Amino acid sequence: MLKHAFVLTLLSTSALLAQDPAGAAINRAVESYAKVKTARAAFEQSVTNPLTGSTMQSRGEFEQARPDKFIFRFSDPKGDVIVSDGKHVWIYLPSSTPGQVIRAPLTSDMEGSIDLVGTFFTNPRTRYTVSDGGSAVLGGRATRAVVLVPKSKGSTFVRAKVWIDVADGGLRQFEAEEQSGIVRLVKIVTFSPNVSIAPSVFSFKTPKGVRVVDQADMR
Repeated sequence: MLKHAFVLTLLSTSALLAQDPAGAAINRAVESYAKVKTARAAFEQSVTNPLTGSTMQSRGEFEQARPDKFIFRFSDPKGDVIVSDGKHVWIYLPSSTPGQVIRAPLTSDMEGSIDLVGTFFTNPRTRYTVSDGGSAVLGGRATRAVVLVPKSKGSTFVRAKVWIDVADGGLRQFEAEEQSGIVRLVKIVTFSPNVSIAPSVFSFKTPKGVRVVDQADMR
């Protein structure tokens, strides 16, 4: 009897997953991301401004030590960097604003805007309305697209579409529409979880001659 009950449970679960592919995909992603303590990834990004009709392309490398340390190093535009040391976020973009670096307190909303993967996959059913976005093959990998619409107005985006690897639950690509209307499309080229990362990676040293603008003083 117990064996039959177990088989029936498996069949029932499989039927539910088939009826709710988005739910199955988001559950797999949550489970996968919960195991990630550190990560290193290469990414490609395009940012489209609907008001101007312009699109900016960039690429680079991302490293993370959860929960609050991150670094984005851009190879294009070369030299741009965004760092979270656990207390402050340092934004140094010499390609557009040479001669200055912005230092901002690491608040919960700032942290969420940096750790987008964590934002998508931390309590998603509580925070978002989840719907199916269809299947797609990205880089030779089968994925399921899931659409996330925030239930709270305080989110960093108004709508996001995330492509989740069917096999391992990894994030392969996401597209997020921000409050300003800007659309950010990010492709994860490579992703290595739980790698060794030296703590010094997340320390920002202000280049000589660069002015520090403290955002806390501007409030």
